[in-house]
Amino acid sequence: MNRYLKCLMWFTDVGFIVYWTVVLLGVIPEEYKYKDYQDELMVSWNLSFLPLDLFISLTGLLSMYYLNRSVDQAASRMLAVISLSLTFCSGLQAVAFWGIRGDYDLLWWLPNLFLMVYPLVFLPGLICSRGIKEVHSYGERRIRI
Repeated sequence: MNRYLKCLMWFTDVGFIVYWTVVLLGVIPEEYKYKDYQDELMVSWNLSFLPLDLFISLTGLLSMYYLNRSVDQAASRMLAVISLSLTFCSGLQAVAFWGIRGDYDLLWWLPNLFLMVYPLVFLPGLICSRGIKEVHSYGERRIRI
């Protein structure tokens, strides 16, 4: 895992934790709230991302922990792939929602486009470099993940 990916994952994973802390404490400044912020359905929609985003943070931070501790490189890579894949999905769902609503507020689009784009830069390398490759051991054909 290269240093740019580690920095972006750390920024994203800690950012999710900070964002949800701010949301749950109710301290988002009025000028940063999305349109219809007080609407019950919108609040529910936003909160529906909480488990996903926290799982993204958990898998991403665990991935870096395993990498730094040299505990299990395969587990680190697998957790990074899971975290980045779900990060892309989180951003995609939000962008799709805002697009369907016709709400093009850059304050909400840019962070979610970031969540979509940066995983796409690193996922191919994580999956292909030492990812799923055919290996031969004692004449058996196995798949290493």
